[in-house]
Amino acid sequence: MQTEEVRSLDTFYGLTDTEDYFDFFGIEYDEHLVNVKRFHIMKEYGTLIRTGMKNIENDEARLMDFLKFSLLRVYGDFKNGYAPSAADVWGMFENGKLTGCASCTPTTTQGASCAC
Repeated sequence: MQTEEVRSLDTFYGLTDTEDYFDFFGIEYDEHLVNVKRFHIMKEYGTLIRTGMKNIENDEARLMDFLKFSLLRVYGDFKNGYAPSAADVWGMFENGKLTGCASCTPTTTQGASCAC
């Protein structure tokens, strides 16, 4: 579990695994649920935080709270039985390749190479 002193946007942008996000924010999670739904959880999380990251970028403390709340919300939805349709999941593929944020690799301080 991370302490407040090491929680920063720079550290957040360096996270890679789904579990890292939960650990970063000190959120307890069901390992089986995360193993089964990691792709879906991160897709929904990315969609949810995109707007907030643009609108709150000048207040790091507020943005960090927003990022944590967003992960709690997405995780809560899946824990309570939310299941995306196949169209929601497969819509991320174009010509057999991932598109959008799922295909990103962090390359800038903004967090990703597709300008998400």
